[in-house]
Formats: sequence, structure tokens, C-alpha cells
Amino acid sequence: IRFRVILLIIGYLLSIISIAMLVPLIADFILSNSDWYAFFTAFFITLFIGVSFILTCQQDKIKDVTVREAFILTSLSWLALVFFAALPFYFSELAMSFTDAFFEAMSGLTTTGATVLSNLDFAPPGILIWRAMLQWVGGIGLIVMAIAILPLLRIGGMQLFRTESSDKNDKILPRARQMSLAISKIYLCFTVICVLSYFFAGMNLFDSMLHAMTTVSTGGFATHDSSISFYNSQTIEIVAIIFMILGSLPFLIYIKMLRGDLKALFTDNQVLFFFSMLIGFIMLTIYWLVEHKGFDLSGATRLAVFNITAIMTTTGFASANYNVWGEFVLILFFMLTVVGGCTGSTTGGIKIFRFQILYIIAKYQIFKLIQPHGIYRIQYNKNTVSETVSSAVLSFFILFCLCFFVITMLLAISGLDFITSLSGAAAALANVGPGLGDIIGPTGNYGEINDFAKWILALAMLVCRLEIFTILVLFSKIFWKD
Repeated sequence: IRFRVILLIIGYLLSIISIAMLVPLIADFILSNSDWYAFFTAFFITLFIGVSFILTCQQDKIKDVTVREAFILTSLSWLALVFFAALPFYFSELAMSFTDAFFEAMSGLTTTGATVLSNLDFAPPGILIWRAMLQWVGGIGLIVMAIAILPLLRIGGMQLFRTESSDKNDKILPRARQMSLAISKIYLCFTVICVLSYFFAGMNLFDSMLHAMTTVSTGGFATHDSSISFYNSQTIEIVAIIFMILGSLPFLIYIKMLRGDLKALFTDNQVLFFFSMLIGFIMLTIYWLVEHKGFDLSGATRLAVFNITAIMTTTGFASANYNVWGEFVLILFFMLTVVGGCTGSTTGGIKIFRFQILYIIAKYQIFKLIQPHGIYRIQYNKNTVSETVSSAVLSFFILFCLCFFVITMLLAISGLDFITSLSGAAAALANVGPGLGDIIGPTGNYGEINDFAKWILALAMLVCRLEIFTILVLFSKIFWKD
């Protein structure tokens, strides 16, 4: 394992994120906000460390990174980026502890959207810009990782989504560069269109740019404590719904459509199942709000469409306090928290395709009980699913449930109540952001919970964002043997 190559790549990543710090630095400087010192200090430290890694390890070639090196690189690079991304928060005039700064940075880069900050309406503009930028950069990173890297590492059944240029060798980075270039163009295009849409819908330009970055990335950071409900605009909510959905669909589908396959969006099983679930749960919520809570049909429809979309796409925006909508809605929202969107998107959660594979496995298991000597082949999107993929999906689901149980218990031990512990674990693992209850619900934040719980939740965000196996494999003795 060539650690110098790993450090060289991390050095480049740190140099890039240090340059990104110049944007909020310049904004604060122009607006005469004293926080520009915080960004300058963070910029200098991050750039110094990044350039030091590059100069020390530049004689090593990045070419032909092996699978083992990719596992280590993926985990260490995310940790390094979060650590240095936390520095502007730590040095800012908000006087955040390093625990809070790390939590906020982890939530941003993993596009979780959980925040420890309050009084966002009066927060320094540089900090608001930095939060949005972290989610926007994290969104691109997640897509590239899900499409170009994780399939080659055979994590959680992700090898089902190999691109046409993929092969079985260990040469990862050239393929990642090709995919990231195409993805970045689409991602940037969506962001620009979203900015213009928000602006013409009534947002000011500053809010439009920041909300566009956190909507397309399905992150959910807002510039106001009351999130999207601050604007009380149905047009703005419609814009958010459209781009939350666009961000939650596979970006490979968009690439195929640009290449002339216009039917790709309407023939993909994962996309069709995603829309079926979304529409079905929206209808259930509308029925509940009208029949049991006395909402009129138009009001119930507006609330249900926006909030169900925000939760299922793991964006975490809120247009109302759904804690008061009754037990059925709370149970439904809790279930939707872990579902997530499609693979190859910016969303978190277990992912739609894994639920589909689990259903198919269960169906064929029943067939085998009825006809033990029958031969059955599991198919997904008209392709045969290997036993390796099936076992990877089952393993991921079991590990997700185990992580959920352990994190819930740790949060309860830290002193949090049952609802907060349960929904907090689910929200962190699924990278949704808001949980249930008064503390971390849609009208609260994570600032009130203790530091131990924050570190547990930050770890949960990272572990599940890296598809669990990426972290756990590093603790295996076999992994480190030559």
C-alpha cells in the first residue's frame, strides 16, 4: 500500500478546498465582516498542509491506484476534508467549539443537513456561503464516488451500476476523472437553472445561489431558521420540489439522455419505483391530513408534496412543523427517512435499488420453497443479478440495521430521550438532517444535544455516506495482509 500516493491525492484535495475558502473570505471582506480573518487563517493552514503533502510525495505516480489503496484513500480523504472544512467554523465569530465545528462540516460535506447553528437569519454571510458550498461540493463528490469508485470496490451491491467504461482491473482514477467531468457539467447546469428559478420565484440573489447549491445537492442547509417556510411561497416550494427530485435521480440517466437515449428516464426500474413510492406516500399523507386533521385539500396537497419529497430525497427542507400532524405521519416520516433516493444521485438512505433487490430475493425464496428443484435467476433492469450482488445487498441491509441499533443505544446512553435517539440515529445514517420531536425536529436543531451524541452522529453520517463497508473493511486483519 503506497501511503505516499494516498497523501499526494489528499494534498491535492486539501489545496482545492483551501481555494474554495477564498469565496466566503472575499464575500466577508467586501461586506466588512470580521469573519474574513477566520477564513484567511483556515485557508492558510489548509493550503500549507495540502502543498506540503504534494511537495513531499510528488515523485510518486498517482496512476494505477489499487482497490486497497482506494479504500484507504476514500476514508482518509473524507476525514481530512471534514477536519479542515471545520476550521472556518471554529475560527469564526460564532465561537463554536471544535465539536460543533466538526459536526457542522461533516453534516455539510455528507449533505446531511443537520445543523447546530441557530439565528441563521443573522449569521455572517461568509459562514452561510461556506455551509452551502460544502453541501454543493459534497454532492458532486457523492455522485462520483457512487458511480465511478464504489462499484469497483464491490460495496453493498454497487457493482450493479458499472458504467460502460468500467472493467475488472484496479485502475480507478482515470475512469473517475472521465465520469466526474460529465457529471460536473450536468450538476453545474442544474445549479445555474435552479439559481435563476429561485430568483424569478421571489428569492433575493444571495438566497437563490445558496439554496440552489443545497437543493441540487439534496443537502437542505437554509439561510433562515424556519427553512423554506420563511418565504411562504408556493412558487418557491415548487422550484425546490423539482430540483430535489432532479438531484435524487441517477445522474447516469442524464448522461444517457444527453447521448440520445431519451427513454432512459422512463424505462429504468429504479426511477419508476422511486416515483411510485413518492406519489403513493404523498397520497396517503394528503388523505390523513384531510380526513383526520381537518386540512382543506389544497393546503394538505401543498404540505404533503413538499415535505414528503424533502424527506424521501433526504434533503431535509421543511415548510411546516409535521410533528403536530399525528402519529401516522410521524411513523411514515420515520420510515421514509431511511429509504432515500436512487443510486448515483446525491441522496442518502438505503437506496431504492436495494429495496428492490431485497424484494426480488424474498420473492424467489418463496418460489424455491414451493418448487425446491426449480432454477431461478434474479433479474434487475433486464440484467441478471449475480449472487455476489445479492449477498452484498443483504449484508449492507443487515449492517445498516445493526448500525442503527448501536447508534440508537449510544444516543440513549448519552441521555437523549427515546424519540430523539431513534430519529436522530435514522436521520444521521440516512443523511437526512432533521429528526422527530421537539429537540431535533423540523423546528429545532442539534445544538442542544451533548458533545458525545454529536460525535456519535457525525461518525454515523460518515459511515453510512461511505456505504458502511468502506469504513468497516479497514478494521479487518485480512485487508492489511499482503
